[in-house]
Amino acid sequence: MSRRVGPVLLSTVAREWARIGVLGFGGPPAHITMLRATCVDRRAWLTPTEFEDGVAATNLLPGPASTQLAIFCAWRIAGVPGALVGGIAFIGPGLALIIGLAAAFLASNPPTGVLGAAAGAGAAVPAVALAAALALLPASWARTGSVRHAKGRWIAYVVTGAGVAAAAGPYLVLAIAVSGLIEIAAKRSPGLPTARRASLALIAPLHAAALGGLAAVAWVAFKVGALSYGGGFVIVPLMQHDAVSLYHWMTPTQFLGAVALGQLTPGPVVHTVAVVGYASSGLSGALVAAALAFAPSFLFVLLFAPHFDRLRASTRAQSFLTGAGACAIGSIAGASIPLALALVAWWQLAVLAVAALWLLGLRRGTVPCLVGAAAIGAIAAAAGAPISH
Repeated sequence: MSRRVGPVLLSTVAREWARIGVLGFGGPPAHITMLRATCVDRRAWLTPTEFEDGVAATNLLPGPASTQLAIFCAWRIAGVPGALVGGIAFIGPGLALIIGLAAAFLASNPPTGVLGAAAGAGAAVPAVALAAALALLPASWARTGSVRHAKGRWIAYVVTGAGVAAAAGPYLVLAIAVSGLIEIAAKRSPGLPTARRASLALIAPLHAAALGGLAAVAWVAFKVGALSYGGGFVIVPLMQHDAVSLYHWMTPTQFLGAVALGQLTPGPVVHTVAVVGYASSGLSGALVAAALAFAPSFLFVLLFAPHFDRLRASTRAQSFLTGAGACAIGSIAGASIPLALALVAWWQLAVLAVAALWLLGLRRGTVPCLVGAAAIGAIAAAAGAPISH
């Protein structure tokens, strides 16, 4: 039973969730910690068990898990209006900030210091991607249990995701979906026919990528919000091919900078999609991208939250996440290869080496790493080092 007494005002939800949206640097771990401190420890709106159940259930859904957890917690304490108010308050501050930064970063003649900072932070991104994948591996491996064949499939899913992300970006959504469906089949779930129909539904929209303009932005954002498993960083391989190679909205250097901005700003990492939208179509593209990326999170929570207990108990859901999640983690690691190949200046390679030591060797935080890399880039630009845009 929940410990809360009486209704929670929407103004209270807006204030508390906006605070998290403003101060939530550090990605999902920071967001989860702040939500728990607010909802369980300080306000006692939810019991520890209710909160942990929400964490587990939202991790079964595609899309940004910490955003969905924020929406779920607001739904639990203030219903549908609370979910809408809380979700928007959580997303809004970081979104406004990253759109403003995108306008400066993607201007026709941005200041040299801005270019240098972006190039420096972008140089650290491949190491950030690899560190993110390695951090997700242990929990995903544990999901496979002790059966040898299951562990062999898991390895195959990870390798597939890495290979597709590194060499065949447009097919990543399909690879993730098929990995989940294979795992369902391997567990001999009676839900396989339904899963097959779902796979066809995922394959069909791939042709929408042939469109341009805001339709293309909408498709890229939809993939990010509705079809991504494995944590916020899986959006990188999902967007990279489309933004850089297919539509040429951004140069490789600009894309690295966009990913860095998504890590440096508060709120969900998915905000990166707004920078991609801005590169395509200015402010309208950024707003369309953000709306399409976050709308599925609201829909998933509002539709499935009343049934989270059944979802967590579903063998099909658990099996699909085991396969799809492993493939997504592999894709994050694989994305580090084309990201590293996008580096063009010698000093960026040095920054990448230091970032790898900081993150993988010393196991220190991502945000300080990116801030330090940005500072090095700004200094390098001021000293006349080569900077691409």
